[in-house]
Amino acid sequence: MTRNNLKEPGFLPITEREKERLGIDILDIIIVSGDAYVDHPSFAAAILGRNLWSAGYTVGIIPQPDWQRDEDFLALGIPRLFFAVSAGNVDSMVNAYTPNRKRRHKDAYSSGGRFRRPDRATIVYTNRLRSVARNTGIVIGGIEASLRRFAHYDFWSDSVRQSILADAPADLLVYGMGERTLRLIADRMSAGDPIRSIRDIPGTCWTMPIAEWKSCDREDIVILPHYTDVRKNKIRYAEAFAAHAQEQDPIRGFRIAQPHPKTVVIQNPPALPPGTAELDAIYDHPFARAAHPSYREEIPALEPVRFSVISHRGCFGDCSFCALAHHQGRIISSRSEDSIAIEVEKISRMKTFRGTIQDVGGPSANMYGLSCRQWQKNGTCPDRSCGPDCPNLSTDHTQLISLLRRVRQIPGVKHVFCGSGVRFDLALADQSGYLRELVHHHVSGQLKVAPEHICPHVLELMNKPGNAAFEDFRRIFQENQPLDKKKQYLIPYWISSHPGCTIPDMIDLACYIRRTGLATEQVQDFTPTPMTRSTTMYHTGIDPKTMQKVHVPRDRERRIQRALLRYMDPDNAPLVREGLLLCNRGDLIGYGSESLVPPERRETALSGKRYRSSYETDSHRSDPDRHTPRSRRSRP
Repeated sequence: MTRNNLKEPGFLPITEREKERLGIDILDIIIVSGDAYVDHPSFAAAILGRNLWSAGYTVGIIPQPDWQRDEDFLALGIPRLFFAVSAGNVDSMVNAYTPNRKRRHKDAYSSGGRFRRPDRATIVYTNRLRSVARNTGIVIGGIEASLRRFAHYDFWSDSVRQSILADAPADLLVYGMGERTLRLIADRMSAGDPIRSIRDIPGTCWTMPIAEWKSCDREDIVILPHYTDVRKNKIRYAEAFAAHAQEQDPIRGFRIAQPHPKTVVIQNPPALPPGTAELDAIYDHPFARAAHPSYREEIPALEPVRFSVISHRGCFGDCSFCALAHHQGRIISSRSEDSIAIEVEKISRMKTFRGTIQDVGGPSANMYGLSCRQWQKNGTCPDRSCGPDCPNLSTDHTQLISLLRRVRQIPGVKHVFCGSGVRFDLALADQSGYLRELVHHHVSGQLKVAPEHICPHVLELMNKPGNAAFEDFRRIFQENQPLDKKKQYLIPYWISSHPGCTIPDMIDLACYIRRTGLATEQVQDFTPTPMTRSTTMYHTGIDPKTMQKVHVPRDRERRIQRALLRYMDPDNAPLVREGLLLCNRGDLIGYGSESLVPPERRETALSGKRYRSSYETDSHRSDPDRHTPRSRRSRP
């Protein structure tokens, strides 16, 4: 039953009582999510549910069901059309484990930060649903399913796993952002099409029986190596990644197939990105921007984004360690200035709003309004990434400047910040004065940028701009500091242990950080996540782009590299000294201005406590700057 006469509720129903209060007997679609229910456009269940509702379908949400209880999965009954299953905004394994495979203490997407979802949540939820609703359609999606749609290296089991469709008894997989795709599936099923017969919707994956595969027409299908081959042979794994990476474009991409022992996984080409009008409609809903009122404790992931606004989707940066190109795509879709202004006006009237828009941006803050003249006709280039050196790519930030000026003039808005992080090579290429506008009006005191490293060969493998571009950006950023405000600081992201990075490379980066005084709050030990070029390098030792061998840091070397990135932490001193001595860089051990760590001293055991290095002296502990981020300390 579609809701022809029901307005959008304050919150989508999560209980039988809420469903009945809305006058609904049977829901059309039920979303099962690994996240707590937050009615905010940054949370997948909320935005997908509201868009389906606006298309005429009644939708309920089962947030974080107890996977050991059948009744949790039947809390809203059986849907008329299908269950839509997602592990949540983050891959459940990334969410639960650190880069060292240690269990995290908190889940930011759960009430009170407590873990309420299983590992490999999509598979667990889908198996439980199939056992209680054998004949009901199941569609899986979200980042976990999207990036595991082919055979993939799984860092947490250190093995190559099958496509998630070969493990989870789902009927369809939706990859990418999914609003239009889910609606098309609902339309087809409402028209009477069995879910197993829906095989032609872009942005979906489905399975074909082995017997049918043997006799089907394989024209215009890119066939990847068999799962067994990529599991046993690392060269074949790298070849498979390179092959499917070439087809992740909605204009020029072909259908892809990968045989598995018991089934064949088929991927249709990606869905076209939404146009401006469609993207405006996706965000034009009465989101409460709050957690469901049934929660008694805060959901940590909400606060950093509660008053943020998404301006665009997609990222053409195509960083090797990032899966956005395989999920949102490289083509930029931007909302209209009017749509964003209307959303900010709604926010400004909220009782809890205190005048600060935390962010206006997307995967990168300054790709709003940028485009390439080739995208609509030919798609993205198959043999190169988009960048400011391409004559077909617009790097004019005029639209973004206009948007930011309009938003900050809305009554009730005191500050408009860009918290998404700035692509510094694009900012350098702009000639419209974006960087000055940004520094004078839209930096909260700290601006996030992502140079990641400084060594040319590492940056090349990361597919990042050279360090010279970052140095130019840093210089111009400092030159444009407003005189009437407090000093502003760059907060760079750095990565250790990326494939191709050696201990000497990390020593060079540590020396650069010491010399420049740049902050190291935003640091990351490389985590191999499914469906990225960097993960392929980590697993195979081969760059799938060139098929050349790549050095891969592992085990002890990973620990040393991570310690070098945080060389100023006294707890890391032993590992830093070990790395320096391995590379014959004893000159960096000492008390001089060029040193990274002091010499090793005899450690004294503290009764009932861990050993503490003599580097952490009483005078060090009493230093008033000790708890001040390095970037904020006074420097000559």
